[in-house]
This record gives sequence, C-alpha cells and structure tokens, in this order.
Amino acid sequence: MKVLTVNFLTCAVKTCRTSAASFPLHFADAELEQREIGYNPTFLTNILPRLDWDAITTTALELGFSNLPAAKPDGSVETEEDQKVMRDLHTLLMETEVTEGKMVCGNCGHEYKIKEGIANFLLPNHMV
Repeated sequence: MKVLTVNFLTCAVKTCRTSAASFPLHFADAELEQREIGYNPTFLTNILPRLDWDAITTTALELGFSNLPAAKPDGSVETEEDQKVMRDLHTLLMETEVTEGKMVCGNCGHEYKIKEGIANFLLPNHMV
C-alpha cells in the first residue's frame, strides 16, 4: 500500500463518519519497503492540491520521514530547495510502501490490518 493512499482513507466504522479524529488513519507496526519509481514532477504538482498537508506530515512523522516542510509546497521546482522538497515528497508518497502492519483509527481505535501491501477494510457485522 503506497503512503499516498492513506491521505484518501478514513475509518469505515459508522460512528466515526462525523469525527475529525478518524482521519488520517495512523500506521502501527508498519513494515516499509522502498520501490524506486521514475520521478514525475508533473504528477506531484497535480496531486498537491488534493492532499491534506496536515495528514501527510502526520503520517510522514509516524513513519520516520521528518524532512517535509511544515507548509504545503506550491509545486515549484525553480530552486534547488524546491526540487529537494518535491523529491522527498515523491519518495514518501510514491516509492514508500507499507507491506505489513495496520492502520488505526484515532477516534474508535479500530485496526485495519495490512498484509502483503493490501489493507483489509471489511468490518465485522456489529460495526457496520
């Protein structure tokens, strides 16, 4: 599961739908794998407006990526620093995959297991 994906996921438990604490889901016991992918600055520039930056930085810190800026970049690659930020973002979002572990809801504590890179979002009947 690519780290980018978690920016678009929220807890599926019915009681969490209105809670701000259900987003983002937090990784726990995550096993990470880096898979090199060609750098695509156009994709990053186009996806930036869709990203919740607070959620991305929270996820990045939880996974040990402390080099993202506090403010969302504008997608510019004019300076060397801009290019470094975009490359770091590419590494986090596109090249980093969670292969095993779980995602945990900050509201209800429900755990979604991740096995072989696939998160299981099926809920038991009593939680639907």
